[in-house]
Amino acid sequence: MDIIKVKANSRTAAVAGAIAGVIREHKHAEVQAIGAGAVNQAIKALVLAKGYLAEDGIEVICIPEFVDVEIDSKVRTAIKLIIEPR
Repeated sequence: MDIIKVKANSRTAAVAGAIAGVIREHKHAEVQAIGAGAVNQAIKALVLAKGYLAEDGIEVICIPEFVDVEIDSKVRTAIKLIIEPR
């Protein structure tokens, strides 16, 4: 399963659909965002996905954590959201 990577200009509805689809298929999703704008989009997408999944009777929880990511030989700190059914 791949990590869903979110950028500041990512469409929230598209990310929400990806989260909901991965949860339905794999029962576990990971979303990664670097920077305030990306984290904002990721959280908004999570709220939308929670609503999509609630329509199917799936209640989810989110566990946030920091993770170091290497981009162009530089280590950056990202926020990783682990999303699982309750």
